[in-house]
Amino acid sequence: MEKIYIHDKVFVPFMPYGRVSEVIDGVARSLNQDFCPVFGSYHQAPAEDVPMLLCVLNGAIMFVGELMERLEFPVQLVSMKLSSYVGTQSTGNVREVMGLTAPVEGRTVIICEDIVDTGNTIVALKESLLAKGAKDVRICTMLLKPEVFRNKIQLDYVGAEIPNRFIVGFGLDYDEQGRNLKDIYVLE
Repeated sequence: MEKIYIHDKVFVPFMPYGRVSEVIDGVARSLNQDFCPVFGSYHQAPAEDVPMLLCVLNGAIMFVGELMERLEFPVQLVSMKLSSYVGTQSTGNVREVMGLTAPVEGRTVIICEDIVDTGNTIVALKESLLAKGAKDVRICTMLLKPEVFRNKIQLDYVGAEIPNRFIVGFGLDYDEQGRNLKDIYVLE
């Protein structure tokens, strides 16, 4: 891993893909432990009982793709797109860019995020899903910035905690670039 340049910024290595993969393994183990006994195998689960894995676009695409490969219980994949960032800063305002791709009424929804920092986006999303009739909403994130997380909402599955630094790679971007990097880099 070498330093990289995106737009006007320099990023240095932070988390190699091998560590990212270990983080996803840990999240998958926890989800399998909680959901396999409840939802069983593909032969037993009625479609309306299958949990919905909600991929928060665009950042969580790579995380959700690899997470799904490791899950041992049936899931339905849905997505939506929210935005709260401009450049390297959160605006504090959560904006829905694309709505849900399927109804959630009466369903168990597992929100999958690439990263949670302040938690404002995840709080707004959970409230929205419950208002739309979701039976249960769980929160799953690959990464958490605990020093800026300022909400009391419970995060059910956290892959790894990181310092409050701006990162790119493995789905995370700087002005829509850097998402395709397998490794994660931090702003120099």
